[in-house]
Amino acid sequence: MIESTSAARAPMRALHRAAEPDVLATLLPAATLDPATRTAVEGRARALLADLRAAQGSGWVNRFLHQYQLNTAEGVALLSLAEAFLRVPDTATADLLIRDKLGTPDWSDHLGDSDSALVNSATWGLVITRALVADDGRASVLKRLIARAGEPFVRQGVGAAMRLMGQVFVMGRTIEEALARADDKDNRGFTASFDMLGEAARTFADGQRYFDSYKAAIAAVGRQANRANAITARHSISVKLSALHPRYETAHAATCVPELIAMLNDLADAAAAAGIGLTVDAEEQDRLEMSLDIIAAVARTPRPGWGGLGMAIQAYGKRARAVIAWAGALAGEIGEQLTVRLVKGAYWDSEIKRTQEQGLADYPLFTRKAATDVSYLACAADMLADRRLYPAFATHNALTVATIQEWATQQGRTDFEFQRLHGMGEGLFERLVREQGLRCRTYAPVGGHRDLLAYLVRRLLENGANSSFVHQLADANVSDDELLADPAVKIRGLGGSPHPSIPLPAALYGESRRNSTGIDLADAGVLADLAAHVAGFALPGAPAPVDVAATIAAAHAGFADWARQPVAARAVVLDRLADLMERDARDLMAALVIEAKKTLPDALAEVREAVDFCRYYAAEARRIMVPTLLPGPTGERNELHLAPRGVFAAIAPWNFPLAIFLGQVSAALVAGNAVVAKPAPQTPVIAAMARALALEAGVPPDVFGLVTGGGEVGDGLVRHPRVMGVAFTGSTATARRIARALLDDETRPLVPLIAETGGINAMIVDSTALTEQVVADVITSAFRSAGQRCSALRLLLVQDDVADRTLAMLKGAMDCLVLGDTRDPAVDVGPVIDAAAFDRLETYRQGQKNRWIHAMPASDTPNLVPPTIIQLDAATDLKAEWFGPLLHVATWPAGRLAETVAAINASGYGLTMGLHSRIASVAAEVTGLAEVGNLYINRSMIGAVVGSQPFGGEGLSGTGFKAGGPHYLYRFLTERTVSTDTTSAGGNATLLSIDDDA
Repeated sequence: MIESTSAARAPMRALHRAAEPDVLATLLPAATLDPATRTAVEGRARALLADLRAAQGSGWVNRFLHQYQLNTAEGVALLSLAEAFLRVPDTATADLLIRDKLGTPDWSDHLGDSDSALVNSATWGLVITRALVADDGRASVLKRLIARAGEPFVRQGVGAAMRLMGQVFVMGRTIEEALARADDKDNRGFTASFDMLGEAARTFADGQRYFDSYKAAIAAVGRQANRANAITARHSISVKLSALHPRYETAHAATCVPELIAMLNDLADAAAAAGIGLTVDAEEQDRLEMSLDIIAAVARTPRPGWGGLGMAIQAYGKRARAVIAWAGALAGEIGEQLTVRLVKGAYWDSEIKRTQEQGLADYPLFTRKAATDVSYLACAADMLADRRLYPAFATHNALTVATIQEWATQQGRTDFEFQRLHGMGEGLFERLVREQGLRCRTYAPVGGHRDLLAYLVRRLLENGANSSFVHQLADANVSDDELLADPAVKIRGLGGSPHPSIPLPAALYGESRRNSTGIDLADAGVLADLAAHVAGFALPGAPAPVDVAATIAAAHAGFADWARQPVAARAVVLDRLADLMERDARDLMAALVIEAKKTLPDALAEVREAVDFCRYYAAEARRIMVPTLLPGPTGERNELHLAPRGVFAAIAPWNFPLAIFLGQVSAALVAGNAVVAKPAPQTPVIAAMARALALEAGVPPDVFGLVTGGGEVGDGLVRHPRVMGVAFTGSTATARRIARALLDDETRPLVPLIAETGGINAMIVDSTALTEQVVADVITSAFRSAGQRCSALRLLLVQDDVADRTLAMLKGAMDCLVLGDTRDPAVDVGPVIDAAAFDRLETYRQGQKNRWIHAMPASDTPNLVPPTIIQLDAATDLKAEWFGPLLHVATWPAGRLAETVAAINASGYGLTMGLHSRIASVAAEVTGLAEVGNLYINRSMIGAVVGSQPFGGEGLSGTGFKAGGPHYLYRFLTERTVSTDTTSAGGNATLLSIDDDA
């Protein structure tokens, strides 16, 4: 029977990123209601709407959330406060957060707007809070009298309010508390599926802790289970696989999938022994194939008489219907009914962003809510038709509920249930459960206040989204007819077209240029093919040395003809080069892995960046290299032209031997210059491959010269009198030597130096930051690419109140990294570029051994420096940039933010800086104080995107202008003004011929 599940998985690949209209065309027939059914459904739905409206009017929380919706400044402020407040340990930062979120919006606008006394009381509290915390000069006697006592009062009140909001959406702090609440009168007739709250595991210790909590919850629920009832009538447990393993990723499938199978088997054994159900929650689309492997393995493990295994399927995924068919085949294979929880989907916004960032062909999910509704109905129809499945329909949409009721009645099917989120959907199911005998299960999160934060924000976002049924229900301007509009009719009328505000990744930048094409490294088949290609790739031989002077002479001779080419023609050549790089992307990636020691994700990112540079500079040249008419007196014409300078020297580093190399070269070429490029001595082959593609694209060979060698070659290049400009990326010391060399020859013109150098890049973390996000961004920023990026994090500055917690998780996350040869797709950190770099870094690292906070074990891989955290007493103790996976850490006290930024600025470097804080005024303060080229807030500090995040520093970190930005090309050009006296032929004909009646 395994063949049947294999056959059922075959369509998934074709559907994964298929065009939205094509997928919807296959779903619409199943989701379309005939007229009689539509009439019956609408009748049921209108009755449900009446119940829902009554419930909406009776609950203070519903009315509070309606009063402060996400499209208001007040709603955003409350959401931000709810996300961060309960995790802040120190009073100073807590008070600052309250002042930031509640001191700006005008809460008085909402006074008396609600018909709920409790909501209006809450608004009065917010008005008073604003009076106490607002820094707007409106001092009052009341404010002065109670300012000192007011802050603790406000802090306690806000904390109580946040906990109260948490109780609305979380069943209990412990499983025992949740079980007691699940059986109280408010939940009479409902069963519950308990989910142990928490972020995805960042460490193996996290995974074990979540596993233990699931195991304990299964035991607790089992002790209260009434075995006289069917298993579907008992409480159950939901489990999130990403909470059990910190490396639940395709590249680590060989290890994480067997380990997760073992853990889930253990939980399933416990659930079977306890006589309760166990459902595997759905996660991001990247993990679907692995999830199916794990679920299938656990389902095939015999547990006679249990029948309690379940899985969640997300209707917004284009593969959802195929996954339901697969689940039916699996149930048929094991001979037991399988529970399928159908949900709309929980990661829509992040899935859209991830697909755009990765430049993939299409989205794995639908871009319109109505399209997801169509998918949900088609999936529901399949589930009801397949008796091998026990359907569980998770929805708060009255029309969806009514449709499923009607279909089930028509088919005579009663073995199904609805599901709702705890704290949502009140009024929708009570009558159905208590008067009509339908089943409904509440998805019931369990956890402490700190654990509920991310979950709480997600629920508030779902409540507040303009397109959500819950939001529209609360909107008096939305009629019942609009609420009950048939999604199939809407989608058919739109032809299944995707949302116009969500362009495909290729069209992300509009008509100006095409986005670079990515490769889906989360696709196991694609990843395996790519790894095999890299393993079998033979690196070409290094280019032969050539004479520098002769190469410059050839470039000088070819410059004039190239400069005379129309800018449009040169831009077409760059666009063609970008296309050729995408054609040969796998070969270029293999060369980057082998010669530059890149991991596969880093190699892919570099190829894409090189492609983006070519297309971006081509588009910029078309935009700026046109004559500009300037104003002036009548009788003259003033025109400004941009002209190329001549021969440019381009000196690129080994850490980005393709992207920076071609970024410099493409900018110089499209501006009309000739180029002589010198790659780093460690990476000449990649440079030669890039030049070969440029020549294939149409760049004349003499216009793009390539010289190889060490410092002596570079020195000869920059000192040559025919070199009219230098683009350099490397160390500050080398940049200084180049600058001096350009001035040594008194007869030589003054030529520009475009230098991008290094930095002592710091990240500041305050106590409002989410530790899990901080740790993920620190791991990426400090250790990805073995720390060999100019933008890499060198100095982590953590507020001392949260330093222990942050460092404990950071150490655990480091231990999850895989070190080794970068040809292995599972490797996160590979070797540094060469033995000299290794010796320099390792000598320093060993010299700091008494300050190690944490260090990973040494590796057998040559030249691999183990990632290490080094303790500093103060931020100013770090005097130099250590170009490798070495992270220095110091702490700072609350209230000393400005001094902390000043200490970073004092280094003289100014490349990148990071900030993790949920306080907008903190972000504004750091933005105003930081003397850096790139400031990254609440994200990682690496991976600047061409055209979106122009990259480059100031001070000791570079000259500007920024690479990948709208001003960069100007550094490769000179300005020429042409002024013409148009009256010289005998008079001002234009002035004399104007119409007197105009």
